[in-house]
Amino acid sequence: MSSNAPNHARVIPLRPAPAAKEPLWRDVVGDVLRRERTAQERTLKDVAEDARISVPYLSEIERGRKEASSEVLAAAARSLGLGLTDVLSLAQRELAGQQPARQSRSAPAPTSTVEVRLAA
Repeated sequence: MSSNAPNHARVIPLRPAPAAKEPLWRDVVGDVLRRERTAQERTLKDVAEDARISVPYLSEIERGRKEASSEVLAAAARSLGLGLTDVLSLAQRELAGQQPARQSRSAPAPTSTVEVRLAA
């Protein structure tokens, strides 16, 4: 039996599309510390000694591998001539610049779809 009707695709949602991955706070703070240190043309060793923390630990913080305590972050900030609030403000500004506008809670989450062609 021949049909002149076109094949219509039917879209079937499979699962929600993965949400955009938000950056981790430790990554953003580490980036801020590294940027400030390199802008001052200072070495890890110089800043770590001044802050009284180990060079490997400061390196791990800058790379976002370690979640530093507020005391350690404040010491690193002081070593760079900043206050803890300065570092946190810079990190917050960076986060605010990276975030897309939030969807309203009533908007449905985007979904992955697959197209199925029906045989005529």
